[in-house]
Parts: sequence; structure tokens; C-alpha cells
Amino acid sequence: MVSIVCQKLARKSLNELLGVFNFVWFKELLIEMLIGSALMILPAIILTVFGFVNWQANTFSLSIIISGAGIFLAVAAAEELLFRGFIFQRLIHAFGMWLAQLIIAGLFLLTHLNNPGMSGITKQFAVLNIFIASILFGIAYLKTKSLAMPFGLHFMANFVQGSVLGFGVSGGKESSIFKPVFTDTPIWLSGGDFGLEASILGLVFVIAFTVLFYFRKR
Repeated sequence: MVSIVCQKLARKSLNELLGVFNFVWFKELLIEMLIGSALMILPAIILTVFGFVNWQANTFSLSIIISGAGIFLAVAAAEELLFRGFIFQRLIHAFGMWLAQLIIAGLFLLTHLNNPGMSGITKQFAVLNIFIASILFGIAYLKTKSLAMPFGLHFMANFVQGSVLGFGVSGGKESSIFKPVFTDTPIWLSGGDFGLEASILGLVFVIAFTVLFYFRKR
């Protein structure tokens, strides 16, 4: 009897932390993966259309996809469990939704401040982008009370930015399918070594997506 009660408590705690694993959870995950892809593809399209970047195709390798997916899955899972998981959910109960969002966004930003390539104008855009991205991920959690949405957004934005398009990801660099080649592109447009998340286009789109998510029904 005691073991049954413990199992029920553990299951309830896990469901509260991650959300209930059902069809809706995986549907939300897939939808947010598409949206996370768009968050990086749209700025890249604008840069391409206006001639700020050209593309070179690297030799396609399944190992690049698997390696990149594994790295960014682990990063997204660790960061979402930490920042939108237990701590965020307890802060909401203690301080309310918006104060919890600001606290977590500040902590999320602190973990990225010393990343490579975060200097000068790119640092200013990166600071704003990362802070607002945390708010976006938080809203994604609050809409559904599950980590499916923030995890899907976070993972796919990083994966597409790094392993597919070949930009830096928060200053890190991984093998990629494509390689962006910039032609006298201002660093505030390209994001430099830090990645698109340190560019004005990255900032514009993360703000736009945050506003859309805020007014979006569940």
C-alpha cells in the first residue's frame, strides 16, 4: 500500500514538472519544433534575399545530424528542466507569474554572459535576445503547463541555427549542413560568432514571436 502511494506521488510530481505525456503533449512538441525552426529560418531568408549572406553546402553526413541533434537535445532538456521546470514553477507559486519570469530570465541570461563572441554591439543584442527568449519559453510553458512547447522551441531553434544553417549558437560552433558566407555584412546584422541570436533580426523575430505567443490561445 505504501509503495502504491509513493508511486502515485512520484507520477503526480513528474506530470506537474513535465506535463502529461499524451497525444496533445507530442502534438505541441512537433508544432513548437516547426515554430522554433521558423525563428531562425526567417532571419536567414531576409539576410539571403538582401544579399548579406551566401551559402556553401558542406558534405552531407548523417553523423552531423545525429551529433547536432544529440548535443542540442541535451542542452534544451537540461536548460528547460532547470529554468522552466522545478525552479520556475515554484517561483510562480511564491511570487506570481511575471516576477517569476523576470527572475528566471535574469538567471538564464547569467548562464550565457561569458560565452565566446559576446562583446561589443553583439553583446547588447544577445543580452536582449536571450532575456526575451527566456520570457518566450516561459509563456510557452504557462500556456500549457507542460515543457513540450518550450523544449520544442528551444531545441529546434538551436539545431536549425547551428547544425543546419551553420551559424554560431550562443557562441558555440558545431558541424553543419550549410555554411553562411558573409559579404561586408555589419556584425549587428549577422550576429558575428555568437550567432543570429546576437543580431537585430534575431531580436526582432524573438520579440514578434513572444508577442504572438502571449496573445495566442492555448
